[in-house]
Amino acid sequence: MQRPYNFSAGPATIAPEVLQQAASEMLDWHGSGMGVMEMSHRGKEFISIYDQAQADLRELLAVPKHFHILFMQGGGLAENAIVPLNLCRGGTVDFVLTGSWSQKSCKEARKYASVNIAASDEPNGFTRLPAPGSWKLRRDASYVHICSNETIHGVEFQELPDLPGLGSDAPLVIDFSSQVASRAVDWSRVGLAFGGAQKNIGPAGLTLVIVREDLLGHALPACPSAFDYRTVADNQSMFNTPPTYAIYMAGLIFQWLKRLGGIPAIEARNIAKAELLYGCIDESQFYVNRVARDCRSRMNVPFFLRDESRNEAFLAGAKAAGLLQLKGHKSVGGMRASLYNAMPIEGVKALVAYMREFERSHA
Repeated sequence: MQRPYNFSAGPATIAPEVLQQAASEMLDWHGSGMGVMEMSHRGKEFISIYDQAQADLRELLAVPKHFHILFMQGGGLAENAIVPLNLCRGGTVDFVLTGSWSQKSCKEARKYASVNIAASDEPNGFTRLPAPGSWKLRRDASYVHICSNETIHGVEFQELPDLPGLGSDAPLVIDFSSQVASRAVDWSRVGLAFGGAQKNIGPAGLTLVIVREDLLGHALPACPSAFDYRTVADNQSMFNTPPTYAIYMAGLIFQWLKRLGGIPAIEARNIAKAELLYGCIDESQFYVNRVARDCRSRMNVPFFLRDESRNEAFLAGAKAAGLLQLKGHKSVGGMRASLYNAMPIEGVKALVAYMREFERSHA
């Protein structure tokens, strides 16, 4: 029997073979007599899981040796505070506002640093990305923050900005919560990347932080020890008990991605899925996507019925067809289909078929 297709924006769908492997190992991991949730985080069994997950992620994302991979907790929302506590050095931080998540990050950073809004697309309803050449960057900024993919508004940077080319020497911080492991990262342009795991990397509870070596050791005195990147790095993410089961699940997903052919293969699949769904929307007189085409997200596709009085009927029919979690975020309304790595192209084909049939019967 076919499982329903889950288009949730997060926590999100996980590949069935990963879930099946986790289920088979639930009571006894590799003959250890323990499930992963029962293991000491300092025991040799879990250390082997942790080391493999670290190595696989570094290989998948081609993370350079001078970057540390930290497995933390608190999600992207906590990192909105932890990043300025570690990097602002009491100075000014540049923000580019492209949607709800960069707005949240900016609001939180104001508690710890002086904030400069370098650019914002809020007047346009966050339907496009401000051209980097228009950004008003501060020469004395401690870092520049962007959200590389806005989960709610559905805009995505197709290329990371070249800050030195824009006259800034500040490191680039990216919130890649809903983009991580879906495409390659140009690490030559990044100082720090962070993201909650619950979209492409597994269950909620794990937060990834990938940070350049020279950015460690500058935390404000008020920064809690467990959130000081230097402390976390020096203790191999085990200064406090890490989210062990979420790390294990992430490790299974990294292995699954490697079996598929790594980031180039999953990126090609993600492009095909996005093109299929956007093509359906664009050729329709019934649905609309309001994001500029060169800024559209591959991961999160918001769309609207032109006659929104049909929204509830659309969602009820979708659920009956095994297409789940398509309701848009409450702040913007409409619909949203999240096409994360684990969403197969068959799920997108089923959604497109349903959308076309719904249009035929209700137009």
